[in-house]
Amino acid sequence: MNSKFLGTGVALVTPFKSDLTVDHDALVNIVNFNIENGVEYLVVCGTTAESATITAQEKKDVIVTISKANKGRVPLVLGIGGNNTAQVIEEVKTTDLTNFDAILSVSPYYSKPTQEGIYQHFKAISEASPVDIILYNVPGRTSKNMEVETTLRLANDFKNVIAIKEAGNNVSQYFQLIKNKPKDFLIISGDDDLALGIVLAGGAGVISVIGQGFPKEFSEMIRLGLKGNAKEAYKLHYKLMDVIGYIFEENNPAGIKAVFETLELCKDSVRLPLVPASNELKKKIKSFVNHF
Repeated sequence: MNSKFLGTGVALVTPFKSDLTVDHDALVNIVNFNIENGVEYLVVCGTTAESATITAQEKKDVIVTISKANKGRVPLVLGIGGNNTAQVIEEVKTTDLTNFDAILSVSPYYSKPTQEGIYQHFKAISEASPVDIILYNVPGRTSKNMEVETTLRLANDFKNVIAIKEAGNNVSQYFQLIKNKPKDFLIISGDDDLALGIVLAGGAGVISVIGQGFPKEFSEMIRLGLKGNAKEAYKLHYKLMDVIGYIFEENNPAGIKAVFETLELCKDSVRLPLVPASNELKKKIKSFVNHF
């Protein structure tokens, strides 16, 4: 089993200054905050990083900043995905992946391909990628679920397809994946609210949004879950449960950036079409953080 992806990975935000340029100093502080508080790996330029509104040059600059800040301390995963298969392959081939242990690649969005289309998309990426691949199923964003059979087919057919970040908020689908997966294939939760339960059921961990705001407690909760210590793990789950709901109440990453603003790690700035958290939501988040 690929043990480097057991536990908690965090889908890092891209912090922005007031003028909406990338705040690289804040990004370094967030990286250090997470590594020093126990997360197992970092996910760079995923959906939570507002990758849809980041330019190719900004993505390159963010990669450099995070790689330098990490200094090889924890594994890194890079988000490379989309609904133009040829373009995804081109990015895989032209990106320096030296510092990365895997790529995280989302199932094609908007186009609504058939299951065979999804399979062929990832088959082509697998054949082009020099590093391991973590599939990403998030039907709430893509409008198309990657069915269990498709995931298992990819897992069985391609050695470098090592895991899936499953984020359909569908417990039955998680159970089917865990029950039927190849021995070393990892089922990683992409649903913060379900993460502990999925780990206790046999999942490998989580790629989390809230984990980067509370890395010490969240990563410890997942480690306890991996050890089967449900009672102690659920104490932490219930402690964090309200804020997990808060950060997804309006949009992601506005919620987690409101957490970071309260922690004085970065501003709450996001790029359109996203908008910052409302004042009402900020008050709830600030109160939670200050009383945590």
